[in-house]
Amino acid sequence: MYGSATDHNHIHLSGNVLTPQATRSNWDEGTSTADPHLPIRYHSGAVHAKHQVRVTDEFPNYEVKGEFQAPGSPGTWPAFWLTGANSRPPESDILEYKGDNRNWFNTFRTSSDVSSTIVSVSSPGSRHEYRTRITKVSDTDVEIHYYLDGTWKAAHRANFVGKPLRVVCDLQMEGSSGSSGPGGGTYYRARNIYIGRSRA
Repeated sequence: MYGSATDHNHIHLSGNVLTPQATRSNWDEGTSTADPHLPIRYHSGAVHAKHQVRVTDEFPNYEVKGEFQAPGSPGTWPAFWLTGANSRPPESDILEYKGDNRNWFNTFRTSSDVSSTIVSVSSPGSRHEYRTRITKVSDTDVEIHYYLDGTWKAAHRANFVGKPLRVVCDLQMEGSSGSSGPGGGTYYRARNIYIGRSRA
């Protein structure tokens, strides 16, 4: 995934809409370093928020949300998620499509201890609001509530207190979303991204 202050080939911002884009390569990029070592066939965009989410006694409540038009076709893998700043997991997936019209609300406590709530969405490519509310419930645990278009969908519990999390909006291709992906450009649009916290 590519993007910088000077390279806007895969990340665009226009009219308050952020657009990560994926384009298929026509040359040999080699293979992924991750199992199952699939061939790399795309360049795509990713954005990481500068500030991190960290649930503490001082800031026990966070809200992270945005409005997205996400591709849901085979081989596309858009996401809006929280990942551990120092290690992964922890992870919380607010939006994740894997090549079809199902959104995966995931909470990874460890790589093998995962809660998933899968919701069918009639048209991921239309604009929808994805939201999570994270609340400290003990010295170690938070409750993570997931919402789609204002409707509560799930609550997962995880030991995320004090663990810094990065907010990521990215468009991956193939991998968990299947292959072969689309031959042309793929677009993922985001607007009104909000990250907020409140004191105890």
